[in-house]
Amino acid sequence: MPKVTFEYMENKRRQIVDAAYQVCLRKPAEMVTISDVIAETGMSQGAIYRYYDGLDGIFADMLSEMRKKYSIIDKLDEIISDKTLSFEEITYKICDCLADVMEAHLMDIQKINFDFGVLAINEPERAAKIMAGIKTPGNMDYLGYKVFPKLIETAKKQGFKPQGTAGELMAYISAVYTGIEKTCIMGECYGKGNPKMKIKPRKLFETYAKTIILLVGGNT
Repeated sequence: MPKVTFEYMENKRRQIVDAAYQVCLRKPAEMVTISDVIAETGMSQGAIYRYYDGLDGIFADMLSEMRKKYSIIDKLDEIISDKTLSFEEITYKICDCLADVMEAHLMDIQKINFDFGVLAINEPERAAKIMAGIKTPGNMDYLGYKVFPKLIETAKKQGFKPQGTAGELMAYISAVYTGIEKTCIMGECYGKGNPKMKIKPRKLFETYAKTIILLVGGNT
């Protein structure tokens, strides 16, 4: 029997992960089954279980790959490290970067991320297990623990007086981002938005930047 190489095994895992991704584009994540993934790959059930012990392991690797594909961490680092930029300029650039990602990936990666957020609400223990298997840092995690605290620190250095504590501002920033994501995805991916209101992610992020600036005491 020929020896199975590491490269061969990785290619098979990638094939399975890619199949799960394609299924998740068509169905909400919590409705996807291992049978869906098996059918998408064209592989047998036994072949799938040689590489993964279940659907959640596949999901963890899929989310890791997605994070690699749409990572903006390097770009965010570049923005917050530029000492020539004011607090307001940094805020606008960060929000513009977020708009770029949402516009480019609204119908695929953003949609799937949103679906996993819903899964986390309905099945928190399962979601925690999936998240524990993810090997790649996420944009929002990085925004939360590195970028936005740096943003508030920069504002204070410029003498601005935030309209609330750092914790309150962080909670607001996170909640509004989630609201923008939900509004855009529900409208574009699931057709649940207000038909009289055309949602444009970039315009929402422009307003988002202005509200952050005003709350932290800056000038729009």
